[in-house]
Amino acid sequence: MSTAETAGRMPALYLSHGAPPLADDPLWPGQLAAWSAELPRPTAILVVSAHWEDAPVTYGATTTVPLVYDFWGFPEHYYSVLYPAPGAPELAAKVRALLGDSIYEAPDRGLDHGAYVPLVEMFPEADIPVLQLSMPTLDPVGLFDLGRRLAPLRDEGVLIIGSGFFTHNLSEMIRDAAGDDEAPAWSREFDAWGRETLAAGDIDALLDFRHTAPAARLAHPRIEHFAPLFVTLGAGEADLDNRRTPIEGFWLGLAKRSIQLG
Repeated sequence: MSTAETAGRMPALYLSHGAPPLADDPLWPGQLAAWSAELPRPTAILVVSAHWEDAPVTYGATTTVPLVYDFWGFPEHYYSVLYPAPGAPELAAKVRALLGDSIYEAPDRGLDHGAYVPLVEMFPEADIPVLQLSMPTLDPVGLFDLGRRLAPLRDEGVLIIGSGFFTHNLSEMIRDAAGDDEAPAWSREFDAWGRETLAAGDIDALLDFRHTAPAARLAHPRIEHFAPLFVTLGAGEADLDNRRTPIEGFWLGLAKRSIQLG
């Protein structure tokens, strides 16, 4: 099914977004583009990124505003990337209806790199309304519940994306790693556990990954890049048996595993 078609119920995605240099990788942009080409065309996109934590839950700008270049020390051309996607005020109203009056609005906050870096590759025309939502907590159960509450949006054609990195330890990554076989043992062990646990549909083990996964504290010294997965799992709970892994492997030793539910 191509992106030219619009389906009723959208899948829920968790993707590893890397960093701005993803755009220059010889493999990764094509993997993201191939993945999006197989999706029905969304009516709107709702993104929960590892790079926005704010409580209570907050949604970003509902108009097109400048991107948030929330990274430092990169070559200048990464700061000139544009992604002028339409705002999504209708989606914001639906999110507010689902979550109640406890939700806040940040009208000047644009998409951060956890949102726009993958979207540039997946939907390069920037013609689909996008709304970004903050993570109000890093508690896995709380985020899973948030995903559950957002799940009805899928029946209205909204693509829900949790954007993080399946393993994320920048101090231990291998900057000159040339292949998957050079990924460190802790990253490979955690990724293999994730593959098996997702295949088994073991939500309890995933939610308690700090205690059930090997090398959990090396793979995620802080859990903000794994946390968006729990939103995806909550939103896609009904489709745990209908899952696929469009992207796997490693980048600088970090696991790129990305999943689709539904």
